[in-house]
Amino acid sequence: VQLQASGGGLVQAGGSLRVSCAASGRTFSSYGMAWFRQAPGKEREFVAGITWSGSSTDYADSVKGRFTISRDNAKNTVYLQMNNLKPEDTAVYYCAADLGRRVRVRPLEDEYDYWGQGTQVTVSS
Repeated sequence: VQLQASGGGLVQAGGSLRVSCAASGRTFSSYGMAWFRQAPGKEREFVAGITWSGSSTDYADSVKGRFTISRDNAKNTVYLQMNNLKPEDTAVYYCAADLGRRVRVRPLEDEYDYWGQGTQVTVSS
């Protein structure tokens, strides 16, 4: 499985950005997917996740109500729509795939089997 993240960039506080993650493989619809982020000098943290069926999502408290994760199985792609961005959202955003067909999103890095290369999101104040 290969994951390719894209869509990062520079945006002003209050603005919006959508990052995407394209996955290889014909069984994308069976992968749980998630976004994590890592800010300079900080540990990587869970941002949002969606189960393989798309029936369940989960978000970090810091992004609830502002970020939305979604998936398009026909395009083998997962998206993270980020609205009302804040300077503290500045980080490298990584997508990750969980090959287990879980019914609930897992927020721990160790639960994910494959990782993309990351895309930089910078929010200016």
